[in-house]
Amino acid sequence: MSAGTIHGVGLGPGAADLMSVRADRLVRGAQHLAFFRKRGRPGHARRLVEGMLRADVVEYAMEYPVTTELAVSDPAYNAQLAAFYAESAAHLAALARAGEEVVVLCEGDPFFYGSFMHLHARLTGEVPVAVVPGVTGMSGAWTASGAPITWGDDVLTVATATLPEAELTRRVRDTDALVVMKVGRHLPKLRRALAAAGREDAAWLVEHAAMPEQRVVPLAEAGETAPYFAIVLVHGQGRRP
Repeated sequence: MSAGTIHGVGLGPGAADLMSVRADRLVRGAQHLAFFRKRGRPGHARRLVEGMLRADVVEYAMEYPVTTELAVSDPAYNAQLAAFYAESAAHLAALARAGEEVVVLCEGDPFFYGSFMHLHARLTGEVPVAVVPGVTGMSGAWTASGAPITWGDDVLTVATATLPEAELTRRVRDTDALVVMKVGRHLPKLRRALAAAGREDAAWLVEHAAMPEQRVVPLAEAGETAPYFAIVLVHGQGRRP
């Protein structure tokens, strides 16, 4: 018996009609479907494919053992997540070795700040693995803002708001265009970094890009909190004809 393939399928930023044709085909034909979710939640990726699945699909929910309960710097955080990814990878590998095709749902693009990459690192070389790219959340965000993110020779920096404040400030100051992911509860720190770099007035907050609840506002007009699905943008103003 030949091994089946584990497909990491990018679903795009949050709208079903922004999936690729290949992603749509794999999702609709999946016999085995895996997805990440926070314990007690349905899972955002799973919600995106509601109504698309075959009646006899077998679902495997991979529930994070920890999200924000522990600091990333805490050794227990890394240990718990490592064990979780190892267990999830072992389950998927067993299915593939039994000849099953498995679709793993991935928000955005599987290779861009996604959980799937931790499975990919453990599964590659063990069983066949394929990746279907998706429209990234940041692409959905700058499209929602109604303005190009880069012009001419602009340098684009993509950072996460989880960085230390001093490092964030340096990154903001040293780039032309900026995308900051993983904003959420780090918004106050990011505001301070943008202000210190003199870029706060040029920043935009995009919440739930490409989703029904999408919201785009100048950062100066935003509140003091932001949801997990929030991205901060500073548009480049580079060379143009």
